[in-house]
Amino acid sequence: MTLRVAIVGCGKTADMHVSGIQRLGMAEIVGVCDTEPLMARQLAARYQLENTYSDFGQLLDIQRPDIVHIATPPQWHYSLAMQALDSGCHVLVEKPLALDYGEARQLVEEAEKRGRKLTVGYSYYFDPVARMLRNLVAQGVMGEPVHLESFFGYNLQGAFGTSIMADGNHWVRKLPGKLFQNLLDHLLNEITEFLTDEEPLVQAHSWQGAPRLSEHQPELPDELRVTVIGERTSAFAVFSSHARPVQHYLKFYGTKNTAHLDFDCSTITLDRQSKLPGVLGRLEGPFTQSWEHMRQGGKNVFRFLKSDYHFFTGFNYLLQRFYESVQNDSAVPISYREMLRTSALVDEVVRQVRGRERVVA
Repeated sequence: MTLRVAIVGCGKTADMHVSGIQRLGMAEIVGVCDTEPLMARQLAARYQLENTYSDFGQLLDIQRPDIVHIATPPQWHYSLAMQALDSGCHVLVEKPLALDYGEARQLVEEAEKRGRKLTVGYSYYFDPVARMLRNLVAQGVMGEPVHLESFFGYNLQGAFGTSIMADGNHWVRKLPGKLFQNLLDHLLNEITEFLTDEEPLVQAHSWQGAPRLSEHQPELPDELRVTVIGERTSAFAVFSSHARPVQHYLKFYGTKNTAHLDFDCSTITLDRQSKLPGVLGRLEGPFTQSWEHMRQGGKNVFRFLKSDYHFFTGFNYLLQRFYESVQNDSAVPISYREMLRTSALVDEVVRQVRGRERVVA
C-alpha cells in the first residue's frame, strides 16, 4: 500500500521531510501547505510536487492524506496536529512535540483514542551511533548507566542563527524557552532514555554570551547548563553557542565500560580499562583509542560507499520505522512514555530558565 502524505510548513526543515519520503519509495506526497503560498510553491517546484495549499483544512478535505508531517514553528504544532488527528490522519510532528507537557499529553491521548500513530522528529534519536549504543547496553557490554554527559553546540553565526539574532520578532524569540526550547529535545532525549526516574532533581542555569544588538533588544540566553540527579544515575547537559569547535556528543559512563558518541563524525568509541600492568597500561591507552577511531572510520567509509553516510540517516530511519508502524499497525518507533518524559524535562528546564530572566527596560 502506497501511503498518501501531506506536509504543512514549507520552510527549511520541510526539505528534509520531502527528501526522506521520496527516498523511502513507499509513500506519495499528495500536497504541501503553508500560510505563505510562495513558500509552498517553491517547495513544490524544488521536488516536482503538484498540489500546493495555503489552507490546511482544505488540503485535508481534498487530498485525504494517511499521514501528515508538521514542519511549522512549534507554536502551531498542537493545533495542527489536533486538526490532523481529528481528520483521521497519522501524524509526525517536528520537535518539540508541543509547547509544553500538557499539550504533548493531550496529543498522545487523542492519538490513542482515535487509534492513530503519532511520533516526533527526533533526528538524532536513531542516528547509527545511538542505535549502536542501545545494542551495547542491551548486550550487557556497558553495564548499568552511572552518569551521562550530553553536549549540543550551536552556531549563532550560521544562516539560521544570524536571522534569530537580527530579528527581534523572530518566532524563536516568542517561544517560552526561546532558543533553548527549539533545540532542547536534541540535548535531553539522549538523557531520559537511560535516566529512568520519573521525578529526578533538575537544576538549570542559563545566560546570554552574545552581545545584544541594542540595549532595548530582549535578552536571548544562549548558554545553558542542566544537572539531572536520579536515585542511581546522574546527567549533565550542556547547550553552548560559543564553545568551539561546534560539537554534538554524548558520553555514557557505565559500570563495565564508558562510551563516547560523536554525532558529527558518526563514531562511537569505548574507553576500556587496560589489562596491562603499571606504565605499560598507560602506554597502551593512546594506541587503543587510535585503533577504535580507525575501526569507526573504516565503517563510515563502507557506509559512504553504500550511500548511507549522510546527515539525515537517523531521521530517515525514524521515518521508515514510523511508516512501517502505520502499515503494519505496530508500535511507534519512539514510545509515548519516552516522548512525554522528554517533554516534562524540557518543561522543568524552561520553567527554571524563565524564572531567572531579567526584565529589560
